[in-house]
Amino acid sequence: MTTQLSDYDYDLPRELIAQRPLGRREGSRMMVLHRVEQRIEHRQFCELKTFLRPGDLLVLNDTRVLPARRFSDDGAIEFLFLERLEPTRWKCMVKPGRKMRVGGTAKIDNINLRVEEITSDGERVVALDQDVDLYAGGSMPLPPYIDRSSDDKDATRYQTVFARDAGAIAAPTAGLHFTPELLRDIHHAFVTLHVGPGTFLPVRSEDITEHRMHAERFSISSEATDKVNNARRVIAVGTTTVRTLESASRGDEKLLAQEGATDLFIYPPYHFRAVDVLLTNFHLPRSTLLMLVSAFAGREFLLRAYEEAIRERYRFYSYGDCMLIL
Repeated sequence: MTTQLSDYDYDLPRELIAQRPLGRREGSRMMVLHRVEQRIEHRQFCELKTFLRPGDLLVLNDTRVLPARRFSDDGAIEFLFLERLEPTRWKCMVKPGRKMRVGGTAKIDNINLRVEEITSDGERVVALDQDVDLYAGGSMPLPPYIDRSSDDKDATRYQTVFARDAGAIAAPTAGLHFTPELLRDIHHAFVTLHVGPGTFLPVRSEDITEHRMHAERFSISSEATDKVNNARRVIAVGTTTVRTLESASRGDEKLLAQEGATDLFIYPPYHFRAVDVLLTNFHLPRSTLLMLVSAFAGREFLLRAYEEAIRERYRFYSYGDCMLIL
């Protein structure tokens, strides 16, 4: 298996990037990859249950996306607030960075904000004049390939119906397809991984083994581990669920309830210990997410499936269609 960044690339027509969600969450198409037969079929997401067997367990990430995007009062600076460090100190990402160097200032809701520090990752630590909840007036942090501002509809649709524990700055998008009605008929469990800023950062090294992931907080309850340990097959919904389960797995030992942080970077070749089936959306070229799915499906088979998805005009990325890898 290759570790060259250029081998995880593909060309996508821009018009295939879904800019808005479909009218119905469960209305997406679902490409099904049969790994053993190296076979591809085209189905609808609402047919998911037909691929499930007795004893299967669906595992989903119940993180809740924070309304983390804010703009300065003059509209010149975009902020993505990652974490409240102290009552008046926050960690954030800014755009454009050149306008917010150390000592740089801006106003949000007429409250002064000053850059105290720039981290090695380019994030800013900022101090405010007052202790305010910046999330209270924020909006959904839509990914940069969605070429529009978020609106009231995104506040609902860029959030899973089972979102519970607030802490993410990006949605676990494979979970966006589910409705309460669909989940009611499927044996399932929840884990939590708070998607962090690393999801936006490109892989810059041509040798992907040199890339380092940002650590992201996760937790697995005893109720979830009991279900996972007794399942015949574990079906992970999304790459964040995969990383949570694989980070917590100890090979042949039973999964234990735990909280922690993971910087696990999964790329080919990788031996999956906890996950048997994967439901995922389509991912950006040269991304760590594409590398994870390549490790699960096989890089050549996966890229062939992406070529077919492009020919068949699938909708890509966060608000797009999905893929079931058996």
